[in-house]
Amino acid sequence: MENFLIILIMLAVIGLSNVMNHIVPFIPVPLIQIALGVLIAIVPGGVNIPLEPELFFVLFIAPILFNDGKNVSRRALWNLRKQILLLALGLVFLTVLVIGFLAHWLVPSIPLSAAFALAAILSPTDIVAVSALSSRVRIPRGVMHLLEGEGLMNDASGLVAFNFAVAATVTGTFSLVDASVSFFEIAIGGLAGGAILAYLIIRLRIFIRRLGMEDVTFHMLIKILTPFVIFLIIEHFHLSGILAVVAAGVIHAVERDHEESPAINLQIVSKSTWTVLLYVLNGLVFLLLGLQIPDILNEIFKDPNFNNMKVIAYALIISASLFALRFVWMYLLEWSPWRLKRADSAKPGIRMTAIAAISGVRGSITLAGAFSIPFVLADGSLFPERSLIIFIAASVILVTLVTASILLPIITKPENAEAENNREEMEKKALLRTHEAAIRAIQEVLNEDNRDAALSVIAGYNHTLQQLKLKENGVNTLAVKQMETEIRMKVLEAEYRYLAKLIEEKQIDKETALLAQAHIRRMEVAVTNRFKFRFLMIWTLLKRILYHGSQIFMPKNHALRRKQSEKRIKMNRIRKDLSKRAIQVIRKGLTPENKEISYLIMGEYVDLITKIKSRKSENYSRVFAKLERELKEKAFQAERDEIQKLYENGKITKDVTQKIRQQINIREAYFIEQEEF
Repeated sequence: MENFLIILIMLAVIGLSNVMNHIVPFIPVPLIQIALGVLIAIVPGGVNIPLEPELFFVLFIAPILFNDGKNVSRRALWNLRKQILLLALGLVFLTVLVIGFLAHWLVPSIPLSAAFALAAILSPTDIVAVSALSSRVRIPRGVMHLLEGEGLMNDASGLVAFNFAVAATVTGTFSLVDASVSFFEIAIGGLAGGAILAYLIIRLRIFIRRLGMEDVTFHMLIKILTPFVIFLIIEHFHLSGILAVVAAGVIHAVERDHEESPAINLQIVSKSTWTVLLYVLNGLVFLLLGLQIPDILNEIFKDPNFNNMKVIAYALIISASLFALRFVWMYLLEWSPWRLKRADSAKPGIRMTAIAAISGVRGSITLAGAFSIPFVLADGSLFPERSLIIFIAASVILVTLVTASILLPIITKPENAEAENNREEMEKKALLRTHEAAIRAIQEVLNEDNRDAALSVIAGYNHTLQQLKLKENGVNTLAVKQMETEIRMKVLEAEYRYLAKLIEEKQIDKETALLAQAHIRRMEVAVTNRFKFRFLMIWTLLKRILYHGSQIFMPKNHALRRKQSEKRIKMNRIRKDLSKRAIQVIRKGLTPENKEISYLIMGEYVDLITKIKSRKSENYSRVFAKLERELKEKAFQAERDEIQKLYENGKITKDVTQKIRQQINIREAYFIEQEEF
């Protein structure tokens, strides 16, 4: 029961941290979560959860990196492969050497091998923290791709270097040749093993689907278990589980792109499930970090062997050195191609280099690795300065997070301000592109069987598209309203004349004619007097409610129902004919000035015709609804693909991407809810 209460408390605190972030948006969520973790650890009777490194890696790091591998831009990874490898390997090993010697020089009581272990565990950057920071500031797209690629790769190199340094400290022996060979075996084995296992799991899922098992819950369970299973299997063979789950994520992304008949429902459930899962896991990572801090501080500050000011100075010096080393390496990374006069290289800028350097924050990997340091050596003696090493690691995490939170908004401000000014324009263009992509996707699969449903979906998108184009063109709102009123009144007048002709030629009975005339009058009121129209609609709705309510207590009258059904069929036929007449009139009156608004009104009539057609019969209605649902799902996916493409090509910012994705999710959820009811 106690463990259950602890879980509930931590989940509630994660929710509270996001509420607080909305109140104080200038403080990143990770810092708020760390602070809340410290708070619940120090209150009397507070939560105390010891950090178990092995469990931490498999429970938190594996699924987070698997998801990052699925969603990272593969094109960007490939284009930046040299820079990423130079950061993930070159900078990591340079950090081990430079910071290792520095730590040993600052604190001689830390043996050189143990100092190398400290430097190794400080070398990996935290992709979770970087993502949290990037949602608040505008990190340039190229820099962000570089940071994501580095974060995926340098965890493994840092941990391997750390394990060798710890082993050297514990046993007192070290071989550079053996360590180098071992490193490549672990890294390549992890990547290959993760890719192979991911492929086998994908084939298993396809085999199960071919057997007819399309249960979304079952397939979702396999997806959730995938990173944990792959990590544990690869680690069992003493290879890199971290690189294995990254490779598995990339393979799953490739499979998703090439799947010929994707299970749309599974994709929707998968996105929602992973969103919630990662929201919780990311929050728990920083909460656990905060929970450990009070014990770390107490162990150092209450120990008379340590001077409090000195140990704080050690942490600050090492943090500053990490930033400086990273800045120099990043600058050289940009400077070398330019100095060699490469055609595709630009002169390196201090600002971009500073952004990339400061964004290299440390996080969960660093703390979990530090806690995995053994307590004793091979000869039974205590591991030298273990508490101090953990304290320095925790302090560096806090210093890098706080520094990035303060400095990044300042140095990215010029670009961020410009992006803010263009954000509305950027959002409009992105919405246009996504809707056009959805229409293209439907047009590609349009055939005789799904024509009516496809035209209905296209009409809906065209309606929104015309509205967006009117806004984008900056047309005077008053002039547009006046133009719209003129066109609508002209159309209604034509409908009146057409209806009069039908009555004169006795092609329509008197009752249907009266109903059709009442419909046209209501439309006139809607155009000329919106307030009166709302009143009429409310009154009509009340009458319908009263009528349907009275039917509950009335005996069934099949003859009356049949008569009402016939009346509806006649009315729908007339409305369809009137709509066709309206479209003809609008087409005749098309001019360059009224083109956009004319297409907008025409789309409404096309949509109405399609909806009337869908009511031909109960069977046709079911088929129409099924086809419309499938096409809508395809359209939503086309919107998502287009918005991802725009983001990867640097056409839109991350916050605009997230906003439009959220709008797509809301529209999709609303559509699904309508289908269910």
